[in-house]
Amino acid sequence: MGRRRYELHDRIAGLDPERDHLEIYQLSAGREFPWDYTRALEFALFRTYCVPSISRLLAATGEFRLRPQQRYDDTSLLMAEIAAHGYDSPRGREALKVINRAHGRFAISNDDMLYVLSTFVYDPIDWLERYGWRPPHEHEKLAAFHYYREVGKRMGIRDIPAGYEEFAEFKRGYEQQHFVFSETNQKIGEYTVGLFAAWFPAFLRPAVRLGVRGMLDEPMLRAFGFPPAPRWVGALGDFALHARAYTLRFFPPRRASVLGVSPRNRTYPGYPEGYRPADLGAPEPSADLPAEHLRRP
Repeated sequence: MGRRRYELHDRIAGLDPERDHLEIYQLSAGREFPWDYTRALEFALFRTYCVPSISRLLAATGEFRLRPQQRYDDTSLLMAEIAAHGYDSPRGREALKVINRAHGRFAISNDDMLYVLSTFVYDPIDWLERYGWRPPHEHEKLAAFHYYREVGKRMGIRDIPAGYEEFAEFKRGYEQQHFVFSETNQKIGEYTVGLFAAWFPAFLRPAVRLGVRGMLDEPMLRAFGFPPAPRWVGALGDFALHARAYTLRFFPPRRASVLGVSPRNRTYPGYPEGYRPADLGAPEPSADLPAEHLRRP
């Protein structure tokens, strides 16, 4: 296979991570590491539920109790639309409009929005450094930062740090301050683990639930109030992911991006055929949602 396996890596190395951030992100997330980005972003969102102000709103809307799969698919597909077509493309702008309309209904602090954005930058990078078939190139790290910084601006998020390390420090500090146990953390965490388990046959679901716990770090376990899995569970998961990474080194590079292509998703069969980003998104808040969670006019 030789250098052919690294042809996209070499292409990324020749691009400018600030000027060409969208192209680099598309190559990295859509062709080099699509499975890894999907898993890492799942855990990135899961991580945000350790913040009580975030989990409290999610619990109040009832969406994670009533429609967890649709909420997952909406988030995944809308973010993929932006990445696949660009945040200033017609489909990208349409996806951002859906996201901003949904967020605009609720009283969400800018710091919570900023924290969620930070997980989209750094959690996939952390995952790739542990489980990628190759380490992420420095340009991939910086491009992810510049890409999500531009997305965040278009979501109306204020005070996004101007530097990569500064944003990473914000994320670390926010978790240290806000990762505390709450009943709503636990409730949303349980719904999410249940969602992951539901993707597998019934006889495998107990093992999946145990495996998910084995992937969580100590701050997340404490914030969710989950008992830790036996050490061998985490060790087995690490071994499997490292074995997968080693095997992928012998695969040829992916020829076409899979960003924005999800025909097997469970809510919108065949996506994107027959769908627009405007077809996605959560319904209006229920009439009995406490006023404290609604954005004031």
